[in-house]
Amino acid sequence: MIEYLWKAAFVFYSQTSTQAEPWVSKRLQLILEGKSSSVAPGMGRSATLPKLTPQQRKPVDTCARYLLNNAKYLKYDDYLKAGLPMATGVIEGACRHLIKDRQDGYHWG
Repeated sequence: MIEYLWKAAFVFYSQTSTQAEPWVSKRLQLILEGKSSSVAPGMGRSATLPKLTPQQRKPVDTCARYLLNNAKYLKYDDYLKAGLPMATGVIEGACRHLIKDRQDGYHWG
């Protein structure tokens, strides 16, 4: 999810801008507080006001769509309260491949 936020940030700020990181941090904090459904429309409005082309705003729309489509799974506030661990997409991807290898009959050692 954070990779979507960074791609969206770079629609509004250059990759060398010092403003991109606070932009991402603010939205990530809201998502961790369980407010992903309110982050998405705000991002959409931010892309509409400067009249960006559909191609220019595509990363923003992709991120907003991800947040809305997955809102029922993005209950990070509940997960954190319950003491559950959170993983990054890289870790989740590695686990998925490990499980697939095991299911396909590949065994280490």
